[in-house]
Amino acid sequence: MVQQLNQFIQRWMPILTPLSLVIGVLLEGIGGHLLFLVPILFACMTFISSLSLKFHDIKVFKEYPKTILFVIAFLHILMPLWAYFLAEIIFDDRLLTIGFILSVAVPTGVTSVIWVTLSKGNLPLCLALILIDTLLAPLLMPMTIHLVVGETIKFATTSLIVDLIWMIVLPSVLGMVMNEWMKGKLEEQYGKQLSLVSKLCLFSIIMINSSVIAPYVKNINAELAGVIGLVLFLAVSGYLFSYILSRLFWKSSADQATFIFNGGMRNIAVGVVITTTYFPSKVAMPVVFGMLFQQVLASLFFKITRM
Repeated sequence: MVQQLNQFIQRWMPILTPLSLVIGVLLEGIGGHLLFLVPILFACMTFISSLSLKFHDIKVFKEYPKTILFVIAFLHILMPLWAYFLAEIIFDDRLLTIGFILSVAVPTGVTSVIWVTLSKGNLPLCLALILIDTLLAPLLMPMTIHLVVGETIKFATTSLIVDLIWMIVLPSVLGMVMNEWMKGKLEEQYGKQLSLVSKLCLFSIIMINSSVIAPYVKNINAELAGVIGLVLFLAVSGYLFSYILSRLFWKSSADQATFIFNGGMRNIAVGVVITTTYFPSKVAMPVVFGMLFQQVLASLFFKITRM
């Protein structure tokens, strides 16, 4: 039953993700009172995702130092600059600009493992990228926010770093310690159940946080349509840039697939938590909508890589 439910959710992720957002908007009053659960749910999701990681994965950096540094630069320099450029041209709104930058400045997506595996990509490199980028999040995200936000909005940088450590670093380290201690048996025996719990945590995070942007979503106008359109364009361009660069710099099809999915996917959930906690609700709009297209685009570019 658990396996069937897991497969059902995995298959219908492109539908269930926006459905969760709609439910959250409709249940605006309830979601607003459950915001305190979001960091806990995210920490739980991070812990489960880290049960497949090992400390040995960091050693892959010695084999692919230039590749890993290039991917991190792409994720946290090139894409944020691209988002800033587009948002400044299209919108005359500092809050939305910040939101668009944060939507692409978050760490690479943990679910990229699924698509890299299906694409017969370089799984050790993928795991190393996820682990290193995730552990660097408490440094890279505040740095990006500080450079972008400047003096426009005041926020507690120290609290942000502490929250990132609590939500990402500690659960990741704990998950890896458990994996090493149990020699992979925990994930092997309860992987399907834990995967289901992780997916339910993700949907809960989307539903609760979408209540924050409910006032903007309920008033459908040209600005909202523009935000969704630019979110989609940024997501597509992220995959497209990754695809082009992978063809230019890597001969191995395995390395190409790894760069495409690690460069295209984002851990949007952490961006949602950060924006709803530290910024005005309008900043969260581009980040929350970023969840709508990830799985659809991943499946599309998976087909492209198979051509």
